[in-house]
Amino acid sequence: MSEKSLAARPEIDVRGLHKSFGANEVLKGIDLEINQGEVVCVIGPSGSGKSTLLRCVNLLEEPTKGQVFVGGTELTDPDVDIDAVRRRIGMVFQQFNLFPHLTVTENLTLPQRRVLRRDKAQAAKVAAENLERVGLSEKASAYPASLSGGQQQRVAIARALAMGPEVMLFDEPTSALDPELVGDVLAVMRMLARDGMTMMVVTHEMTFAREVADRVVFMDGGVIVEDGTPEQVIGNPRHERTRHFLSRLLDPAMAEVEEETSDQVGGSGA
Repeated sequence: MSEKSLAARPEIDVRGLHKSFGANEVLKGIDLEINQGEVVCVIGPSGSGKSTLLRCVNLLEEPTKGQVFVGGTELTDPDVDIDAVRRRIGMVFQQFNLFPHLTVTENLTLPQRRVLRRDKAQAAKVAAENLERVGLSEKASAYPASLSGGQQQRVAIARALAMGPEVMLFDEPTSALDPELVGDVLAVMRMLARDGMTMMVVTHEMTFAREVADRVVFMDGGVIVEDGTPEQVIGNPRHERTRHFLSRLLDPAMAEVEEETSDQVGGSGA
């Protein structure tokens, strides 16, 4: 992992963040700072609030309480120009969300022209540069249906990069991919990390988190349980909740045995 020069002011600053869906409180007071150039991987079990936290960072979900700052601008300020701030934030989802009737290049140029008001030639030039960054220059004229899932996700990353973001958010970007396609997507994300992009990544890819992340955040039950280097959180976790999660993630067969044992115990007591 390359050394990064970190700014004094956090690029992402989350303060006292709460999020409820009806009576269900999903986030229970999150405080998190991510500095410029940092790569922070957020891990945790399903339902821990990871994706909700990520979606609150660019206000795809409206926080119930708390503040979110990106680049020093408060997104949770009622008077903020949220569209202007969102232009500085790239987001890549589990699903690729490409327009099937448009070519790869057209998928990259459309948001540039509509949101950034770039002319056709400039948008095409930026699209070509970013397709080259993700290793897909030869697919510029292809349609999404002709691409593998990994290629479509790399196009989605290129589309986000074409908007010139200062921060990139990734929500389980490889979870919808076949295992043999994961590596190419992670390679692009490694490249972005080397280039100094500020990245917040919700992931279950522990190898990526170990090798690329500056910090790993473990969430469970809507709170941050641990926050430290990959060596600390993954290699030598302090909390039993973290150790239990990692043991189940790294040894799924053992998790299945535990679940079967639990079911049998529950059945005998019924």
